[in-house]
Amino acid sequence: MNFLIGFLIAAAVGLTGIGGGSFTVPALVLLAGLPAGEAVGTAFVFAGVLRSVAAPFYLLGKHFHGRYLWLLLQGAVPGLLVGTFALRFLGREAGNPIVVIVLGIVLAASSSITFAPRVQNPSFARKNSGWLPWLALPIGVEAGFSSAGAGVLGTVLLLNYSEMTPPQVVGTDLAFGLVLAIIGSAAHWTFGSISTPVLLKLLAGGVPGVVVGCLLARKVPAQKLKAVVAVVAICAGLQLVWSGARTIAARHASNPPGLIAKTPEVQRP
Repeated sequence: MNFLIGFLIAAAVGLTGIGGGSFTVPALVLLAGLPAGEAVGTAFVFAGVLRSVAAPFYLLGKHFHGRYLWLLLQGAVPGLLVGTFALRFLGREAGNPIVVIVLGIVLAASSSITFAPRVQNPSFARKNSGWLPWLALPIGVEAGFSSAGAGVLGTVLLLNYSEMTPPQVVGTDLAFGLVLAIIGSAAHWTFGSISTPVLLKLLAGGVPGVVVGCLLARKVPAQKLKAVVAVVAICAGLQLVWSGARTIAARHASNPPGLIAKTPEVQRP
C-alpha cells in the first residue's frame, strides 16, 4: 500500500509540481495510522527527495523564474520556521481538523480561478513583485504546520497571477518546494518525528513515479498541463475538506453530547 501511495503521489509531483504534502499527510494518517506530527515529518522528507529528483528535469531546461523564486523564499522560509515550531509545541493539536478544512476550502476555491479567465491577472507578479514575499509568508507557515500548501498554493499563485508558462510555473514551484522541504526535513529530523520504515516504502514507489511524471509533463501541451495542475489542486483541496470533516465526525461519534447526563431524581410520594 505504501509503495502504491508513493508511486501515485510522486507521479503527480513530477507532472504538476504539487501533491507532495497535501496528499501524503492525509494518506499516512488515514491509511498508515501515523500520528499527525510524525506524518508531517515523514511527508517533508518524502517531498524533498521527490523534488530533488524532479527539479533537474525542469531546471536544466530553464523552466523556472529565478527572481520570483527568490522573492517567494524571502517570505516562505521565515513562515516555515514559525509553522514548524508551532507544530512542535502544539503536538497533537496541530492536526486540528478545522485548520485542515480551511486549507482545503482555500485551495479548492483558489484553484478554481484557473477556469475563470476574467479573475486571473497574469501581470500581477510583474507589477507588484514586492507583494510576493508577503503572499508566500502564510504559505510557509502552512507548510511548516501541516507539510501541505507549498506546492499547491505556490503553483496556484504563480499559475494565475504571473506571466510564466505552465512548465515554468511547475519548475519554479518545484525549486521553491525543494528548499522548504530541505529546511523542514532538517527540523523534523532533529525533533525525531519521522517514520523511517514508512518513508523507505514510500520512496521505493516514489522515485520511479516522479521520473514517470516528469517524462509525461514534456509531452503534455501547456494549456492541458495548466488544466491538469488546476484539477489536481482542486482534488487535493476537496480531499483535505473530506479528511477534516471525517475527523470531526469521528470525534463527535466517540464523544457524543449528553453522554454523561445526570440521572433524574425520583420523587417520593
